[in-house]
Amino acid sequence: MLVLLRVGTFLPAWELELALLDSVKLARRERSIVCAFLGQFAKLEQLNQYPDFNNYLIFVLTKLKSEDEPTRSLSGLILKNNVKAHFHNFPNEVTDFIKSECLNNIGDSSPLIRATVGILITTIASKGELQNWPELLPKLCSLLDSEDYNTCENVEQVYGLLFKQGAFGALQKICEDSAEILDSDVLDRPLNIMIPKFLQFFKHSSPKIRSHAVACVNQFIISRTQALMMHIDAFIENLFALATDEEPEVRKNVCRALVMLLEVRMDRLLPHMISIVEYMLLRTQDQDENVALEACEFWLTLAEQPICKDVLCRHLTKLIPVLVNGMKYSEIDIILLKGEKNSNVISGLGGAGVILCFWGVWEVISNDICSIRKCSAAALDVLANVFRDELLPHILPLLKELLFHPEWVVKESGILVLGAIAEGCMQGMIPYLPELIPHLIQCLSDKKALVRSITCWTLSRYAHWVVSQPPDTYLKPLMTELLQRILDSNKRVQEAACSAFATLEEEACTELVPYLAYILDTLVFAFSKYQHKNLLILYDAIGTLADSVGHHLNKPEYIQMLMPPLIHKWNMLKDEDKDLFPLLELHNAQPDQYEAPDKDFMIVALDLLSGLAEGLGGNIEQLVARSNILTLMYQCMQDKMPEVRQSSFALLGDLTKACFQHVKPCIADFMPILGTNLNPEFISVCNNATWAIGEISIQMGKMFFIFIFACSVCTSLRNIRDNEEKDSAFRGICTMITVNPNGVFQDFIFFCDAVASWISPKDDLRDMFCKILHGFKNQVGDENWRRFSDQFPLPLKERLAAYYGV
Repeated sequence: MLVLLRVGTFLPAWELELALLDSVKLARRERSIVCAFLGQFAKLEQLNQYPDFNNYLIFVLTKLKSEDEPTRSLSGLILKNNVKAHFHNFPNEVTDFIKSECLNNIGDSSPLIRATVGILITTIASKGELQNWPELLPKLCSLLDSEDYNTCENVEQVYGLLFKQGAFGALQKICEDSAEILDSDVLDRPLNIMIPKFLQFFKHSSPKIRSHAVACVNQFIISRTQALMMHIDAFIENLFALATDEEPEVRKNVCRALVMLLEVRMDRLLPHMISIVEYMLLRTQDQDENVALEACEFWLTLAEQPICKDVLCRHLTKLIPVLVNGMKYSEIDIILLKGEKNSNVISGLGGAGVILCFWGVWEVISNDICSIRKCSAAALDVLANVFRDELLPHILPLLKELLFHPEWVVKESGILVLGAIAEGCMQGMIPYLPELIPHLIQCLSDKKALVRSITCWTLSRYAHWVVSQPPDTYLKPLMTELLQRILDSNKRVQEAACSAFATLEEEACTELVPYLAYILDTLVFAFSKYQHKNLLILYDAIGTLADSVGHHLNKPEYIQMLMPPLIHKWNMLKDEDKDLFPLLELHNAQPDQYEAPDKDFMIVALDLLSGLAEGLGGNIEQLVARSNILTLMYQCMQDKMPEVRQSSFALLGDLTKACFQHVKPCIADFMPILGTNLNPEFISVCNNATWAIGEISIQMGKMFFIFIFACSVCTSLRNIRDNEEKDSAFRGICTMITVNPNGVFQDFIFFCDAVASWISPKDDLRDMFCKILHGFKNQVGDENWRRFSDQFPLPLKERLAAYYGV
């Protein structure tokens, strides 16, 4: 029996052990840690009062071999949570004992226990313990240096390999969680030793070791860690050697590395680009879905590079069919979907088909967010924006076959393809739309719910063209059919139809006025039909309708139709009910996701105040003057929850526009907070902070010293893909530079780099970029500009020359 350390208050050993095993076994019976914690949280918190409790947890994990592995692993995971919550309160003796046991058991014969020990090690390391655990990295690296066996012919050799795998697993987790500190002087830059060591194991005989080695190095690509950049050629050479590795996990990590290198070291990949494209084409069709998914990301990343067209033009004949084929629901996708209410039999799965007796509606599980289908569709979307109508000769022959195919799975994928190319290939598609739109409207009545739902989305992508035609030709039939789908018996279709109709409302605006009575009849009836989730989308559709038709909705008969069900829903809810939020947001068109109940009301209150500031303009001045709103907003700007900060910065921007005289005295307090929130990890927070800085700069004029933020803002935004939030943030940057061009002078290279990150900026934003770039060039003169631009990496120089003529 383990001799336990006695520190402070303690329970008798037998009682503590029984309590612990009771908790762990109950956790296993509960089937998940979450459920176990819900049932046993009070008991675990009580046990945490006794320092010995954590000794017992590590004992069960590493020594109690009489218990099965899931029970031992759960004990380790409970300890991991204790480390996260209470580690700095652990007595030194307990901390040292846990660390010692982890290192002694990193090579456990069980993969589950090895993984749990690795998780525990990296959790301790993430609590700042890399500095206080100096023996950790040397110990793990020494285990990598243990004698290497190509074959394991005896027990000692087997355990040697297990320790090596366990050490590598722990190192991989440390590299994932502590990459920044590993490349710092705090630890004397251990990566200078670790990176070359990892590279040695790319050719190891064990697939698991090879996979760990690549995964460890991958953590340092995006950050351009110097220790890796010094060995970049050796790294790439070793990656190529692993390209056809038999182990899927190795191939997945190779694909992931090439995708990241495409972003940061294109210069090293360029000489091999033809071979890399051919390789990624092959891997996108890999039998292992995880490998194929990583490879598919390559096309998304390549589309953002200036060389995309030149590199891919000769490969489109092969690439487009691969992406289109990936957009079909796979057999496993279909099995993972809940049964369709209209039919329990799903054909096309081979043999006699599969009978699914689930109830409810079609719904993709959360993993579909990262599925081959969605990644292929996203890749086709961005490539359509790069190649525009040049893509159509490769797409149209496939579409003709897919859209009219008798198998619903194939037809559904064709409709998805048609939607994916809508934005990029719109001009070239116009001649075909008079035939395709009626066909799609007909597909809205398809017997398969998945066909109906994807058709709603695809039609919404062509809504702009639909409303540009005579109303009776396409708008009225589409509106009529979408309203019927809003009342569909299938929840997935309800959701898709509501979203599509909201898009149609935005495009059609007052074109919908003649049909308001019919539209409101349908939307009001949906109140009685919809359940919680889809009610939120219904509220959004009603709010969008109000924005789109404006005062035309302000008629007694329409108000009488719409208000009673809204008031009824309002009266049914308690003051603390979160379902109040979407009803409040009918007054404010900026829905958010919420987490903690106490913060939810803060967010909604901030958003409602933003709406009032925007709507009342200068008339809100007296209300602000008589309140402590700026003090409260200052506190909200420092909240831990990103959504609270996001809404706070939006309110700051609106108040700056509406009543700057009240904001101005607080600028010195606000600006440091704004500067620390220019982090693209939280894109909406970063966007709103940038926008608020822009509004303040407009008000303050030349008193505002932009150079403090130029580097941070541009560095944060350069890695964000094109979207509306990025557009808004860059307009703020351009506004700041226009107000105070000299303020950005020292950091102008960061602005150039950020501008070059755009693939397709809107025309007016592109004009703003051109004016700023050419203005800077003219100000410094051609010779100084040449010397300045010689500092640019070659891809940046080429992109600015091609897109902006500088």
